[in-house]
Amino acid sequence: MRTSLKTFAGIAAAGSLMFSLAACSPSNSSSSAPASTASASSSAAAAAPKPLASIPALTGTSTAVKLDASFAKALETLKLTPGVIGTAALTDGSLIFPITGGKVDYYDPSKDYRPYVQGLISHAGSGFSLTSGDTKVDLTNFTIDPGTSKLYGDVAVNGTTAAKQAYIFNLDGSTLKPLAKAGDTAILEGTRVLISDTAAGLLNKTFKTDAVKADMLVGIAKITVNTK
Repeated sequence: MRTSLKTFAGIAAAGSLMFSLAACSPSNSSSSAPASTASASSSAAAAAPKPLASIPALTGTSTAVKLDASFAKALETLKLTPGVIGTAALTDGSLIFPITGGKVDYYDPSKDYRPYVQGLISHAGSGFSLTSGDTKVDLTNFTIDPGTSKLYGDVAVNGTTAAKQAYIFNLDGSTLKPLAKAGDTAILEGTRVLISDTAAGLLNKTFKTDAVKADMLVGIAKITVNTK
């Protein structure tokens, strides 16, 4: 790590740590893969400055989404039954996905270098499903791109891959709470998880409905990461 944990925590509290979720921008629905690689390549051409803080190898722990009552009601109305896949868990109304890898760099937001938070946060081997009758949609292997505040994932319908790393959720950090620390972990809670227009279209087509709307609130995220 290029800076001390104390310094990193201070930067995080002042500037939303690593996710930049408090400044979400409108998303391009045509996007079908994490944008960090492309953005990092273009930024490198502009002589990337040294990060103020960096976690070069994320080791956990999880992203949890407390399901909103309106989303649960929508699933009931659509007669969709949710389930968990792989290492995911559904506990006390929250879907929990273990963080399995990734990296994050945090640059000085007062400078011109953008995005000032870059990296990827992986959740391989977990996900959740939505089932109606004989139709089952699996959403797995989530990847968060903190530079764009988007979440991507693999989509399968009845066991057949429909899309790899499709843009599934928009992460709106306008309600993000200040950073909290617990031992050797940092916790960010309060980000709103919204269904993307890409995911809404796919679910509507698959389940033959028009009731799934873009920006439908799924729940509130709580992201916990190891700081060393």
